[in-house]
Formats: sequence, structure tokens, C-alpha cells
Amino acid sequence: MRAKPRGSLAAAILLAACSCSRVPDPLPGVPRLVLWAWERPEHLRFVDPQGAGVAFLARSISWQGGRVASSPRYQPLEVQPGTAMIAVVRLDSGGAPLPAHEAVVPEVLNAAALPGVRAVQIDFDARVSEREWYAGLLGRVRERLPRWQPLTMTALASWCLGDPWIRRLPVADAVPMLFRMGAGEPREVREFSSPVCRASLGVATDEVPYRAPHGRRLFVFNPRPWTADAYRGAIELSRRWR
Repeated sequence: MRAKPRGSLAAAILLAACSCSRVPDPLPGVPRLVLWAWERPEHLRFVDPQGAGVAFLARSISWQGGRVASSPRYQPLEVQPGTAMIAVVRLDSGGAPLPAHEAVVPEVLNAAALPGVRAVQIDFDARVSEREWYAGLLGRVRERLPRWQPLTMTALASWCLGDPWIRRLPVADAVPMLFRMGAGEPREVREFSSPVCRASLGVATDEVPYRAPHGRRLFVFNPRPWTADAYRGAIELSRRWR
């Protein structure tokens, strides 16, 4: 996720309904609104655990020359007891050579084992040359996670529009990112062709898409620390997607 402010929460939204898009919920027990809490102090005790979950950056993993560096979350995170928590692991690539999977998998599992974590989400903008490696990593992580703990991922919107590589990945949910989009990424989407991309959407409070599928769990990124006002705005945004 890259923080380059754009647009406004007040941007006009056109939502496209499609009855064929319904898929089983990959995150049962997690509210339909999830706030992303990135690496900064986040005090979220105003969040109602019945109304929203929190996907927090739990660990950052990077590599250069095949050597892995891993760091946990350093900034404080406060939530109400009972909040549905998703541990996000951010991967940043320094290019080839790619590290051995066994140098990365234990670091992901450390995040998954944090108290109260119900699911794991991998955030990685994999290059085409890194896809095979990434698929292998996801497979190894899935094998070693408890069966009750879903493995999910963020995804470029273009991956969800007919790119066959995402269909074979061992994840319960892929969250199409409809903000901070690079060149060539779609700006308006009526529906995603990959079923794994049809349960969730990723948006930002300052960059709302004009057209996107509705009836999805909404993951919302705020470029600044969350406040009660920003939370109320996210609630209103999620209502528009129902």
C-alpha cells in the first residue's frame, strides 16, 4: 500500500450489482467493514467490534541479494476486546535472487501466531518474474497455518480481471486494491472474473472508485491515523457497498 493522497471521500460512486458475484464468505465471523491499520500509532478503541474488524500491519519482510530482513510492528495499536484481528504481512522485494521460502515462511507464521489473530493477509506487489516464487511461498504458508486460520492476500485489480495466475493460489480471499493504482490498472470495474476476488474490495478514504462491484467486505485504508470521524466515514462508505 502506497500513501499518495488522491481525491476525496465525497467522490461520486456508482455501484454495479451482479447477482452472479456472490461467493461463500471466506472470513466468517469478521465484520463486513475492516480498517487497515498501517505502521503508525493507531488508537482504535472507538471502533465497535460488532461493526468493524482491524487488519493491522504485523510484520514487514524485505530482501536484497537473497538476504531477508524481517521486523515486527513497532507502533502501538489499541483496540476493544473482541475485535476481529487480521495480521497483515508486507513483503518488499529487492529483486533477484529471491530468498529461499524457508527464510520467509517462519516470519509469516510469527505474525499469524500473535494473540487474537483470526486470519493472515499477505501484501505483495509481485512482479511477473516473482509470481512462481510467490505462489510457492503461499503454498508453504498455507500448509503450516492452522486449518481454522484463513490465508488471504491483497491483489492488483488487473490480477482479478482474467489473469489466470491468481486462480491457482491457495488463498481463501484476494482483496482487489482499487486505490494507489499504477499505470495500466483499471479505474472502473463492474465485476472481477476471478472468483477468489469476489468477496472483498480494498479502497481508501481519499480515493474512492467511481464504479465497483457491491455486496463485498470492504477493507478501508486511511492515509492518516484513524479518528472517530474517519471511522464514521468508513461506516457510511461500507453502507453504500451493501
